[in-house]
Amino acid sequence: MDWDDYRAVLFDLDGVITPTAEVHMRAWAAMFTAFLDERGVDAPYTDQDYFDHVDGKPRYDGVRDLLASRGITLPEGTPTDTGHPDEPATVCGLGNRKNDAFGEVLREEGVEAYPGSLALMAQLRASGMKMAIVSSSKNAPDVLAAAGVADYFPVVVHGGIAAERGIPGKPAPDTYQEAARELGVPEDTAVVVEDATSGVAAGAAGDFGLVIGVDRGVGADARLAPGADGVGADALLAAGADVVVADLAELVSAPPEGSSA
Repeated sequence: MDWDDYRAVLFDLDGVITPTAEVHMRAWAAMFTAFLDERGVDAPYTDQDYFDHVDGKPRYDGVRDLLASRGITLPEGTPTDTGHPDEPATVCGLGNRKNDAFGEVLREEGVEAYPGSLALMAQLRASGMKMAIVSSSKNAPDVLAAAGVADYFPVVVHGGIAAERGIPGKPAPDTYQEAARELGVPEDTAVVVEDATSGVAAGAAGDFGLVIGVDRGVGADARLAPGADGVGADALLAAGADVVVADLAELVSAPPEGSSA
């Protein structure tokens, strides 16, 4: 990987820098399983639903898409809806109910960055590379703080900022374009690093210099229900990734021969 060809790296967060994609999966499963049970829906929520309808998207978009897969339409509601079972169900309420579950797990268990991601981030910072986080999750600042890596990223474009500025979320390229603009670099000099097909599609839809997919083998994880496919390298390539790696450690340059580093 010749990083000298680029001026900035735009990272997704969950599943790329931190293993919080798993926490999001568990929170979505808890919320949707309870909701579908309450509604008496025969088709239960599965892990594959996460990859097909939710992964990488803004929270309320994920709610709408999953509900649509079950033929359910709900009022939009407001961002103050709690999603409590005693309240009328709304898209916002269900999204907020999921977010409460995510926050509880984050507070109880904490989070650490992937070692390979830390190694790449350290190398890029030492070389003077500009870096940003582009996440659909409004929880991104809390996750970065919990993982102790917030100082690597002077620019964080998260779901809350996108909503405030009226920026379309992934798979549209706009949040990545916003990050490049804030860093002051042309799109074609920036690298997008993503683990979700919606995020890879966002990178491919822009004029970015390179789109890297991260396949951490979630599809082979024993926690997935039988028959669940996860994402996988083929899906990331089909969504527009130029290259796929299993871990960001693969992108760390070896020290020059003879160096003591």
